[in-house]
Amino acid sequence: KTYGTPPKPQDPQARSVGRAIWDGARKKCPQCHEGAIFSGYTSVNEHCPNCGLNLGGHRADDAPPYFTMLIAGHLTVPLLIEMQWQLDPPLWFVLGFWSLVICLEIWALLPITKGALIGVQWANRMHGFSDNPDEDYEASLK
Repeated sequence: KTYGTPPKPQDPQARSVGRAIWDGARKKCPQCHEGAIFSGYTSVNEHCPNCGLNLGGHRADDAPPYFTMLIAGHLTVPLLIEMQWQLDPPLWFVLGFWSLVICLEIWALLPITKGALIGVQWANRMHGFSDNPDEDYEASLK
């Protein structure tokens, strides 16, 4: 006698969210894992140069800067507090040093978070990444 529902067969069209986030964070195409998704610092290619995936439908908008600042703040503030607690440096040093650190963190993290967000959108078939454009609300408006 069995209890519960049997496991569903795995969807052959399923897209791995974890793999897509990893590929996006590496700035690689979430579909083929090889092509570059950016043509510049954070300028997204219209199509993957390797497999031709249309990347133009993504809608990252303000999410990458938000997540970048959230991550950079959580990395920086504990270190700033510990340095202040242990060393008590002068204010001019604290402002100059930590302003430079936070700017470098944001510069390094922004393309990573934007790529990861594009990977999430692709894996969840959001914003132009649907297999059926009729199912995609934004595609149906065009």
